[in-house]
Amino acid sequence: MRRLLAAVAVTVTLLALAACGGSAPKNALGSRQIGVADRVAAPAMRGELMNGGGRFDLSQHKGQVVVVNFWASYCAPCRTEAPELEKVLAATKDQGVAFIGVNVHDQRDPANAYLADIKPTYGSIFDPSASLALEFDVPPNSIPATLVIDKAGRIAAVIRSEVDQRLLEPVVRDLLAERS
Repeated sequence: MRRLLAAVAVTVTLLALAACGGSAPKNALGSRQIGVADRVAAPAMRGELMNGGGRFDLSQHKGQVVVVNFWASYCAPCRTEAPELEKVLAATKDQGVAFIGVNVHDQRDPANAYLADIKPTYGSIFDPSASLALEFDVPPNSIPATLVIDKAGRIAAVIRSEVDQRLLEPVVRDLLAERS
């Protein structure tokens, strides 16, 4: 019985670490670029930006590569990847790349404190019910997750782990080079 309980405890711990990046290896939960012929349209995504920053509407970004990052204030890997996302944005924004964050299953005060601490240069939508995440097939327990939308508005890459510049920037650049 003790062995069974120990095995269950180890499994639960590993799943919890993997679900929020934890100390699981990069890309442990999968990262994949999707071939042009296999891409599907991204779901409609719109919402009020946190901190009074206006509105975001994905449909207004056709012709641009859009990086969508799902995060939460309680997710340590989300905090670690934040400067990496900023590096990719800085390296690609002049080519028309847009970034949007989506805060999932969180409370407004901790989410705002997180934003005040990391100071992202792109906006975030507050999605406490995770309805946007679920439309993108991102379960709330699989954050951080980053999806990259191509110029035609289709999901072109899904990264279900913490990202860094070395992983994300080549994906974004490949999509920038595609014809829309």
